[in-house]
Amino acid sequence: MYNISNEDDFKYVMQDVSRYYFGARMNYAEIIDNDMAPFKLKTILERYILRDIERDTTLESGLYYMNEESPEYKVFKQLKARIRVSQLKNGKSDRYQEKLYSVNELVDIAPEEKEKKGMIIRELVISKLALFAFTV
Repeated sequence: MYNISNEDDFKYVMQDVSRYYFGARMNYAEIIDNDMAPFKLKTILERYILRDIERDTTLESGLYYMNEESPEYKVFKQLKARIRVSQLKNGKSDRYQEKLYSVNELVDIAPEEKEKKGMIIRELVISKLALFAFTV
């Protein structure tokens, strides 16, 4: 596994003109308690995802083990979410490379294969337009 010295560096909510970015080490309770997280997303989390998942589940864990039956899959697919992943790239010198996956692409990779590829979930990216269009 990998050693993280400051966990809080990976717990953040940011936004730009068209997207929201959530650090994957945040758990659902921290997102709901964060003033920067949009109210509509908090409502979606509470209404659709947290009925079946513990509030202390991290985005990293939830996304890593997500499958087509998971409540996160159904919601994040509707929100056109993308997941930023660091992935081990083997070559002359092993290094991590970042890649952005759609929810469908990430679900198609089994947890065993993710581990084999050295995948680390870094960030959840949600489109503001998709969040706006989501009916609660």
